[in-house]
Amino acid sequence: MSGGKMETRTLLDEIRDMDNGWLFDFGHPLINRVAECFFKAAGIGAVQAVTREAYFTAVEGSGVDTGGVAANATGGKRSRFSDLRGENCKKSLEAMVKGTGKESFQWGMAAGMYSGLTYGLKEARGSHDWKSSAVAGAITGAALALTADDTSHEQIVQCAITGAALSTAANLLSGIF
Repeated sequence: MSGGKMETRTLLDEIRDMDNGWLFDFGHPLINRVAECFFKAAGIGAVQAVTREAYFTAVEGSGVDTGGVAANATGGKRSRFSDLRGENCKKSLEAMVKGTGKESFQWGMAAGMYSGLTYGLKEARGSHDWKSSAVAGAITGAALALTADDTSHEQIVQCAITGAALSTAANLLSGIF
């Protein structure tokens, strides 16, 4: 030490001084942004997966006829977690954790990838416009399509186009609202 006094900081002091808003500090803004978006979206994906499954379990348990709404909401299947109604509670819990983990990863990967790509394109091009949003959305959409179980070439292209369209629309509408 060079005669200076070491400052003792509490966790509360660290939280108050977080001027950059990151949950994590990995030393680079790109990595920080990707990690933060990944974890936030993964949490949202987990909550969405569990609440959807709870809804379908409640509907099936009550015997209420939804007129096919429950089947249509998940692409023809009544439950996204196919093994959830296993022969015992342990198998059902394992299926729910596995399904929730996969869906959380998909949400987190999409958000982290999109955020990282938009940040990287902004830094590389020097501006953030609809073109950067379109490219980031297309790449993210294609990557998300690749996480599905049975992916065709057409599905990858459709997801890329959808991702590009959604992100471009969000970029263009962000100045209006």
